[in-house]
Parts: sequence; C-alpha cells; structure tokens
Amino acid sequence: MLKFTGQQERLRKVVKEFAEKEIAPIADKLDAEDTCPADLLMQMGQLGFNGVFVPAQYGGAGLGYTERTIILEEIARYSAGLAMALMTHHLGVATILHYGGEEQRKKYLPDLCSGRKLAGLAVTEPSGGSDFMGQQSTGRLIDGEWVLKGRKCFITNSHNADVTVLTVRTGEDARGRAQLTAFLVDAGTKGFGPGHKERKFGLRGSYMGDLNLNDVQVGEDAVLGGVGEGTRLGLAVIGEISRSGTAAIGLGILRACLEESIKFARERIIYGKPLARLTNIQFIIAHNRTDYEAGRLMTYHAVGMQDAGLPCVTEVAMAKFLVCEAAVNAAKRTIDLMGGYGVVNDCPVGRYLRDAVATIPASGTSHIMQVVIASGTLV
Repeated sequence: MLKFTGQQERLRKVVKEFAEKEIAPIADKLDAEDTCPADLLMQMGQLGFNGVFVPAQYGGAGLGYTERTIILEEIARYSAGLAMALMTHHLGVATILHYGGEEQRKKYLPDLCSGRKLAGLAVTEPSGGSDFMGQQSTGRLIDGEWVLKGRKCFITNSHNADVTVLTVRTGEDARGRAQLTAFLVDAGTKGFGPGHKERKFGLRGSYMGDLNLNDVQVGEDAVLGGVGEGTRLGLAVIGEISRSGTAAIGLGILRACLEESIKFARERIIYGKPLARLTNIQFIIAHNRTDYEAGRLMTYHAVGMQDAGLPCVTEVAMAKFLVCEAAVNAAKRTIDLMGGYGVVNDCPVGRYLRDAVATIPASGTSHIMQVVIASGTLV
C-alpha cells in the first residue's frame, strides 16, 4: 500500500490547490496556443516546485524525488505540457546539482530554484535521440576557449531556457569511441540560440525545437563534471531523473482519464439512468482505476528507490513503459465511454490522448524501455 508522509500529503494538497486554481482554467488555452507561461513558472519557483530536491543552501526546498513526482503528477493532471517544461527544467537543475562544481552550483541554482530562471537539457540530435553516443556536435579547446558547433533537436525549453546543459563530442577514447563532454551555456551567448520551433500535437504548453551552436565560445569554467564525463552524467540523468519525471507526467494523465470517466459516467443520463449503472461502462472505469493504481505503485516505488540512493534504472524504465502506454489506452477508453462528447474539443479527453501519445518518445521510446528492462533482467 502506498502512503505518503504527513509532509508529502501537505505538499500534494498545496500543489493540487495551485493546479486547480492557476492551471486548470487556462489548460485549454495553453494547449490551443502552445505557449509556456513564464508567470506560472515563476509562481511555481516561489512555491518551491522548481528546486524541490535541491538543498536549502542553494535555494531549494531540500526534499526529494518522491516530492518531485507528487508535484509533476498534480500539474500534469491539468496540463501535461506545462509539467513537461518543469520536468525538463529539473533535468538541468539536477545535472548542475549532482555534477557541477561548487562555484557552478552557487552561480546557477539559486536563480533556477526561485523561478527567476529556467533550465534545459539538450542531448538529442538529428542523427537520433536513442543513439546517445552518435552525437555529431563537436567541442574543441582553442587557446583556452571551447568552441562548440552543431545542432540539437526536439529540445524541450529550447526557446525559453536561460541556461542549457548540453553535450557535445570532444574527442575519442583509446578504443575509438566518442568522448562526450557536458557544458553549461547561457542564453544570449554569441552563436547560441533557438532555431526551428516544432508544432507538437501533444504536450503543448512547453516549447520544443532546435538549438543551434554556431562557433559558440565558452570558457573552461563552463565544463560540467569534467572533460569526457558527458556520457556518464547524461545517461544517469536521462536513465533515472528524466524517465521518472515522464512517468509522473503519464501518471497525471492517467488520473485525469480516471476522474473524467467517473464524472461523466455519473452525470450522463441514458435510458433513464446514469451511465455508471451500465456494466460495460463499469468495466472501462475499472480498467482505468486498475491502470492508475498499478502505475502509481510502480512510479513511486521507483522514485522511492532513487531517494534511498539505490540503483533504479530498470525500475524507472518499467514505470515509464507501463504508465505511458497505459495513459494512451486509458484516454482511448475514456473517449469510447463518452461517445460523441469524447471527440469534441471542448472536452479535455482528446488532449489527454494527444499528451499521452507524446509521452511515449519522451526520455526514450517504449521499445528502448523494453531494451533497458531486459538488460536489467538478464544480467
């Protein structure tokens, strides 16, 4: 049985109230316009959401990844796109916190936690997101300055991040394999900036697009975690923090489907009685409830392991795989339950379906998740 602590339950209520008051009324607008509201991100920072797992000495709330999951689930219940913007911000924050030097932490984390600034993480390239080691962007050290060249694509927070953690190829190891290095690059740095902005059909409410590196010059103090450490830190952040965050967003979508299906079934009268009285409708609601509870247990179990400092890459992959696939199925079932109402844009369930489908490739496709799960099982 999953039970939150008193502190976690109080946090959940705060986030829920914030989401119902500030996000729910504009969720359809965010989806229609595909805009990411800077004022809400600032408010979330003031409430401690943006730096939830960051120690207080750097301006954070000093909590953990379980609390982060609570926040993302509650926000995604109403706007999965906005939750994705916050989730990706967390990736940049976590990378600086866990792999940055003390000066880098002091320079960036207070503003990122407070909501004054937004972070991003950029690793995906046109050559393919799943081929992490196939990155073609390069970095060369010339006269004490790193010169970065290349293009990143499908990057969340591409057009509104104030600082981006990105990885580029800086050489090869003794076996001829790519050596990747991570850098911190501030918005406005000469040669660095957003390019094409994608027109997404799901997870709208967060910006996604290209980032161009045209002879970007940064100092050696921009290296994050050491030269050649980009693979280690990149895979760690994606394998645990990014995928657990995407699972939390999928969980919010799942809960939205469950709650909407219950509400509609109780209120819709057909054949002189509530739709909820029909057995086949009860089957749909039972399926939605079961999928949500299973996903909830798997997701919070995985982040609980993360908070305990235990290896959890496989558990996170299982949660992400199950929850995101289940969210797609739950949205489709809920549309079936609602009949004609389900395909009208005034009803949010169509948005839930689009958002759920868009979580599948985020942080690694379902096929990649199955590879990760199998690798962790067949050791």
